[in-house]
Amino acid sequence: MVSGSVVVTGAAAGIGAACVELFAQRGFGVVASDVSEEGLGKLAGHPDVVTLVGDAGDPAANEAMVALAVERFGRLDAAVLNAGLGGAPPIEAPGAVESLDAIYAVNVRGLVLGIRAAVPALRATGGGAIVVTSSGAGLRGDPYTWAYNTTKAAANNLVRSAALDYAFEGIRINAVAPGLTETPRTAGQRADPVLAAALTRRIPMQRWAQAREQAEVIWFLASPAASYVTGVTIPVDGGLTASNGILLPPTYHGEPPR
Repeated sequence: MVSGSVVVTGAAAGIGAACVELFAQRGFGVVASDVSEEGLGKLAGHPDVVTLVGDAGDPAANEAMVALAVERFGRLDAAVLNAGLGGAPPIEAPGAVESLDAIYAVNVRGLVLGIRAAVPALRATGGGAIVVTSSGAGLRGDPYTWAYNTTKAAANNLVRSAALDYAFEGIRINAVAPGLTETPRTAGQRADPVLAAALTRRIPMQRWAQAREQAEVIWFLASPAASYVTGVTIPVDGGLTASNGILLPPTYHGEPPR
């Protein structure tokens, strides 16, 4: 018998897949949702994980995800809204606005839809937690990623505002802001030795995060251990956003500490 249930969007790979694995290992029933049917197939095998192909930007997909959790596990205790998109041409380039619309549909509208779908089920449980995967890009500016940064900044303020609306009902809404993390999405950056070295050098801890490390902070925010935490965005970035970027952090020799 499961000890609780959670829905996870963007569950097929990276941080989402790490969340599915972690919550399932700790006794939760999990509904894992993603647009990638192939990716979701890799999550099969755990008796308390069910998968659902769906787009986070689709209202029906969000409603179906929550309904499936309640049907399968009898309740909903947490929602991890992890789905996200990146990439857009320069603002002046053809298709830039259309790219922004597509990214916004998942990174902002998708969060609104996820919160909207999850709140009634959490309310029926007597409260619960929603955790959004934002990004350090929503806390600072970066070159060449204007659309992604814009939507992630919007996600952070959505978390603050929605948390105020539902705090009195015992529904907590928080976000994590991952820094550079080893996921399939960042494989290209890590494969370029010059780029990877330059990026790593800017991280005070001088290593990239593992997806499991992000999932652990998400677990904390979803758990009773964070019962008095709501409306916050926690950077999980090895100290990256602690710096204003003018000076490089100190370096050292040997393996980075863990």
